[in-house]
Amino acid sequence: MKDILYSTNLGKYLIGDAKALLSNDLYKDLRGKVQLILTSPPFPLNSKKKYGNLEGEEYKKWFVSLAGVFSELLTEDGSIVIELGNAWEPKRPVQSLLHLESLLEFVKHPRAGLRLCQQFICYNPARLPTPAQWVTINRIRAIDSFTHIWWMAKKDYPKANNKRVLRPYSKSMDSLLEKQKYNAGRRPSQHVIGAKGFLKDNGGSITHNLIELEPIDEKRDIRLPKNVFSIANTQSNDFYLRACRERNIQPHPARMPLEIACFFIEFLTDLGDLVLDPFAGTNTTGFCAEKLSRGWVSIDTSREYGEQSLIRFEGPSIRTLLAVNNAKEDDGTWT
Repeated sequence: MKDILYSTNLGKYLIGDAKALLSNDLYKDLRGKVQLILTSPPFPLNSKKKYGNLEGEEYKKWFVSLAGVFSELLTEDGSIVIELGNAWEPKRPVQSLLHLESLLEFVKHPRAGLRLCQQFICYNPARLPTPAQWVTINRIRAIDSFTHIWWMAKKDYPKANNKRVLRPYSKSMDSLLEKQKYNAGRRPSQHVIGAKGFLKDNGGSITHNLIELEPIDEKRDIRLPKNVFSIANTQSNDFYLRACRERNIQPHPARMPLEIACFFIEFLTDLGDLVLDPFAGTNTTGFCAEKLSRGWVSIDTSREYGEQSLIRFEGPSIRTLLAVNNAKEDDGTWT
């Protein structure tokens, strides 16, 4: 029995325990069909939150157990992308190793056969100053302003194309391309820069594995990939947050940034591929997948957050795509 909260032209949002659903009800439907598992699971925090985090060894055991389940759902060239925040020891100004231990055991899970393709850092200066006790009260630690994003796969060469996530060129590079001239020769690093190596216009520069949601240098323009920017450049005042304020709804406190979801969907999937988010919350992943013409399946235990996620699909740019499905049983078809 699959409790479908709603569906769209390309995806479905289900209510339930992700591990249980993916191991049983959805296993046959999704096995070997998912191109990208993109998710931000509950972080291993020191206190219980409304969105259902676990703690300590209980968290690690649960997190690692997901590796085999996720791996079996992937296509042979599919990817897993997981955002994990830092963890801190209870009542101590000391960082926990729990999230790193969990990640290492997840990748090394014997049944999963995974490898770590690359680590990304998501820098977000707008994050609240945490951990508050040590940052704003005792003032003995710096603000924890980034999260880790881990890209894993079952093979060394999963589907990926960084040409789809090129950043706009810097002003200096635009000037160089216009002048068709630069200072070639040997650098102090002993690298030799050829006379024509940087004169070809490739449509943009390759994205770094540090993703800035706001520029670190305020004098510098933020250079998100163009396709990501087109969806996420109004995040601070987007329809979802405005609607939550107008309806006196408290938004989910741990939402994945739109920029992150859009970037990895474009980078690691093609049109029509299937994207899965087992811990969907307010369905950033499904929303971005729909906008980018990918199929999607989202799951969360919280009906409240699932219903809140419907707000995303009321926006004028996507409203016509939504087809609410009140059925409680799956019809056996998946995008």
